[in-house]
Amino acid sequence: MAHLDYPLRFEPILKQYIWGGRRLGSMLCKPIGSENDYAESWEVVDHRDGQSIVSSGPHAGMSLGDLVSQLPEELFGTKQHNRFPLLFKFLDANKTLSVQVHPDDAYAQIMDPPDLGKTEAWVVVHADSGSLLYAGLKHGTTQKDLENAIDTGTVADVLNEIEVADGDCIFIPAGTVHALGDGLVIAEIQQASNTTFRLFDWNRLGADGKPRDLHFKQSLEVTDFEKGPVRLQKSERIDDIREVLVECEQFQLQRWTVTAGSECDFHGHGGFQIVSVLEGAVELARDPSTSLLNMGETCLYPAACTNRRATAVSDSVLLVIQDGG
Repeated sequence: MAHLDYPLRFEPILKQYIWGGRRLGSMLCKPIGSENDYAESWEVVDHRDGQSIVSSGPHAGMSLGDLVSQLPEELFGTKQHNRFPLLFKFLDANKTLSVQVHPDDAYAQIMDPPDLGKTEAWVVVHADSGSLLYAGLKHGTTQKDLENAIDTGTVADVLNEIEVADGDCIFIPAGTVHALGDGLVIAEIQQASNTTFRLFDWNRLGADGKPRDLHFKQSLEVTDFEKGPVRLQKSERIDDIREVLVECEQFQLQRWTVTAGSECDFHGHGGFQIVSVLEGAVELARDPSTSLLNMGETCLYPAACTNRRATAVSDSVLLVIQDGG
């Protein structure tokens, strides 16, 4: 089998939910249909609910799960995983999402079927003027307070509300109550989990005309009541180009801001890297497809890929993500 010595590209996996819209197509050039509910585009994923398929090169047609099982050392390097540990996606929050919370690894492992926990981070690609998100509970909110808010339909009163703008970053560890407001396009990196417990859904009806399922018991069991409000991330500048937005046990998230003609070297740390373009475009070395990675496109550098150079063809903003720990 050919070596994984080039950047892997995958077919996006589109998800339609009641809160989606059309900006995954109009803004990020995803191949959406005529409907108005395109909510998520899964760019890199190895999960029972979605499998990324290589779109070009010697491994075209293979799933990410196949690569994990057949070429684990070339994909991961020295730090091995049973499956690809991260999921990267774009979201179009055309309507406000449900108020939800995700479990940590320990809780998720005892579920049926078991899953990973879900710690995640959001980068705001676009925010309409006045757009809000909800991250964490207000200071002093107890479990009893949250239970009462659920019973009376006043959950919004105990949520920490943040007005956001393009480029803002928010870190959401497992156990954090949260929701995206409307008018947002988001890039999200998370553990490769699809476990969500809904606390409150703004009294909406689902596509079938019935209220969507809520998960009060599980939500209360996994909520971290000690955490309090979440604040916008303060980045740590590495140099003129690179800044670290989030560094945690599960992943490191960097933002690179490069000028046209500049060369980037995603030199890596001995493992894999995900690179996604939020603005502009870059030309990738050793890319067997078009070589241009445009706005809204993502690639995965396997550990075995030693040439990770790219050239910015216009002023560009990139997200560069690697394994945590």
